[in-house]
Amino acid sequence: MISTACSRNLVQSLRAASAFSKFGTYYRYTSQAVSSLQQVCESSAYSDDDCADMDWDNLGFGLVPTDYMYSMKCSDYRQFEQGQLSRYGKIELSPSAGVLNYGQGLFEGLKAYRKEDGQLILFRPDQNAIRMDIGAKRMCMPCPSIDQFIDAVKQIALANKRWVPPPGKGSLYIRPLLMGSGAILGLAPAPEYTFLVFASPVGNYFKEGLAPLNLYVEDEFHRATPGGAGGVKTISNYAPVLKALGRAKNRGFSDVLYLDSVNKRNLEEVSSCNIFIVKGNVISTPATNGTILEGITRKSIIEIARDCGFQVEERAIPVDELVDADEVFSTGTAVVIAPVGSITYGDKRTEYKTGAGSVCGELHSTLVGIQRGIIEDKKGWTVQIH
Repeated sequence: MISTACSRNLVQSLRAASAFSKFGTYYRYTSQAVSSLQQVCESSAYSDDDCADMDWDNLGFGLVPTDYMYSMKCSDYRQFEQGQLSRYGKIELSPSAGVLNYGQGLFEGLKAYRKEDGQLILFRPDQNAIRMDIGAKRMCMPCPSIDQFIDAVKQIALANKRWVPPPGKGSLYIRPLLMGSGAILGLAPAPEYTFLVFASPVGNYFKEGLAPLNLYVEDEFHRATPGGAGGVKTISNYAPVLKALGRAKNRGFSDVLYLDSVNKRNLEEVSSCNIFIVKGNVISTPATNGTILEGITRKSIIEIARDCGFQVEERAIPVDELVDADEVFSTGTAVVIAPVGSITYGDKRTEYKTGAGSVCGELHSTLVGIQRGIIEDKKGWTVQIH
């Protein structure tokens, strides 16, 4: 049950849910920012009395059912109607729903963080809304407006506020879904669509926690092909990677790094995150060309890296360049920024620099500092919910 104080705060917060925080356009990584981040991670003035009773220190990336979910519907490609909160629980779908029969569905992922003063903060939710709209057009689906999307995300964060971990202990992962919920038998767009948002408190995505990842280069299976839907966040992109991912994990690897399906020589992305390589002052990442998802964390890291003086290249990266790289790291909403300790390609294993003094660590400190409200956001990326 939610305490009286939490209920009162929820009502007050919902009334002010449209507040945004806007700042300027420039900031830079500093050693002071890293120091501030470490201090908050070690101790916080925030009291977690209003938080759910959980072992926040051992929070992984698994589903923890929260109190509320949000839904709204659209029929015959008209505008989405007014949505509403309801208790978290099962939903009802026709056996012939478009999403079940033809995979007509998209999803997004973003996080809410708790600041030291207890206030909630979101990171670039407008970018998730824009990406869902792009994906909806590719999948022949109507989509909520940017305002509707952001409002739904705010409501879910506030309604489940007690599930947002204390500062530095994790985040509330928010999962918006857009699916063809209407009944359809022949192959065609569904006649009805449902936009559904739920949330779960999460910690580190990988079981290794913050330890370096060990990747395996997959040269048999492919994540996406030119002309397909690899560049949008459709649900149909993810089940096909499970076989390769399961095989790699059974051999002791953390995840799979995929190559392009045409030449089988250029890096694409990891199963659920983008990839970067570092050589000297140059940071390179595969160019998005329709087969690679344009990650929001990817986009943010590119901008942060350039502000920090790095040369960032978006280009085709031959797999052979892995041998000469100084560092490798992956980015994504779930993983944030994960250092890669080694990559195995065929029978050759290459190891990379990680830990103190690494470029990955520098970028991670800056990004997380902004996301948690520790470092001043001068780019207008964060949205504070009062």
